[in-house]
Amino acid sequence: MRLPLFLLGLMLLIGAAMADARAEDAVETVTYLEVTPEAVPGAIALLQRTAVAGRAEDGNRGYAVLQEEGRRNRFALVAAWRDEAARAAHDEAAAAFAKALTPLRLAPRDERVHGGLSLDARRAAPPRRGLWVLTHVDVVPPRKDEAAALLRQLAEESRREPGNRRFDVLQQTSRPNHFTVVEVWADAKAATAHAGAAHTKAFREALGPMQGALYDERLYRAVE
Repeated sequence: MRLPLFLLGLMLLIGAAMADARAEDAVETVTYLEVTPEAVPGAIALLQRTAVAGRAEDGNRGYAVLQEEGRRNRFALVAAWRDEAARAAHDEAAAAFAKALTPLRLAPRDERVHGGLSLDARRAAPPRRGLWVLTHVDVVPPRKDEAAALLRQLAEESRREPGNRRFDVLQQTSRPNHFTVVEVWADAKAATAHAGAAHTKAFREALGPMQGALYDERLYRAVE
């Protein structure tokens, strides 16, 4: 039996509203870790086990372990959760991993909790290879909305570039004038081309007067 058009339209609207609500509830985390140089192999093994366990948890939407290029004792964990309850449950489940990591660290972990400002539809099939770029963007508070608009535009244009595999913009929940840009490129050549693209340079030029701190861009490779 075919549904009346008005009923089908209503169902689509309800489905879209539910999807928007789920997106608003979603939590994105980026956690930075620094360990002693001699502890790198042990830290990688521990973080890999953490990621595998995290992906199996209810409410997980992705979990990547990244190692910084040129600073092999520095790592970033990029994870996504259905909602705050799922993230909190993960923290409780991962307590043993966090305790095991403590003697390996040079400093306490730095976890940034975000909402998604502009999320890439390709996140459902995250790339395991390629060059990851994480950028912390800090602007003066009165200009956060302008910066958010610029970052959304950058994401839309950058996803169309050759070699781009993912481009997300996250907004920190506790400091909405702080953003994290998560990029994945096929290789260093594609990332370099993006940096020199006209729309990227126009973005950096417009962002400059708004910045509250240095434009902190770091390169990584996934280890899990």
